[in-house]
Amino acid sequence: MPCNHKFQADLILNRLSFIPTTLIIGTFNPSWPETNNASWFYGRTHDDHGNRNNSFWDVLPRLYGEPSLIDADTSDWKNFCIRNQIAITDLITSIIDADEGNELHAKFLGGYADNVIAEKFEHHLITDIIQILQNNQTLTNIYITNGVNGSFWTKIWRPIEKYCDLHGKRCNTLLTPSKNARFSMFSYNRDNMNSNFTMANLNDFILMKWQEQWHFR
Repeated sequence: MPCNHKFQADLILNRLSFIPTTLIIGTFNPSWPETNNASWFYGRTHDDHGNRNNSFWDVLPRLYGEPSLIDADTSDWKNFCIRNQIAITDLITSIIDADEGNELHAKFLGGYADNVIAEKFEHHLITDIIQILQNNQTLTNIYITNGVNGSFWTKIWRPIEKYCDLHGKRCNTLLTPSKNARFSMFSYNRDNMNSNFTMANLNDFILMKWQEQWHFR
């Protein structure tokens, strides 16, 4: 049985109660294994040990001058998006050749790694982002929270980027809000000898990098 996106019904934006102007695109949120405790997009805010796992709901509100929502609930996240006309979707709708009865597949998807999604499976149902943009002409600011590393993700992203360029839409790549952002922070610290960024303020580093790309910087 394929592994569908956990929030598949929300991916094409046909259930929005507002007119969106900004679209944030992630990669994939699997409906299984059972350990996926996300209640909405970017909802795995803490790992199984209670450690911060994803900074999205800390960084995005602060980008708008609002308090962190990292410990908020789904209704708070959705209300924030409504107030700021932000829609969220993901590049992958389903991994067709995933088998829930295959322990190795469950292990692969339980790691939530983008490279595993690309390399360990062959048949992916891609979300039609261009159709979403055509159906929602008010979307003018398009962002992806994936570094678009590797040919798999690049092949999906480049047509979206080209469409945005042809239709006058702002289209930027954001630093991942996951813990992997620490590698970019380490590189930044190495290249900027006076930097004070540490693991304790990784979220501040992500915020700074997002501010460099955001449409109202």
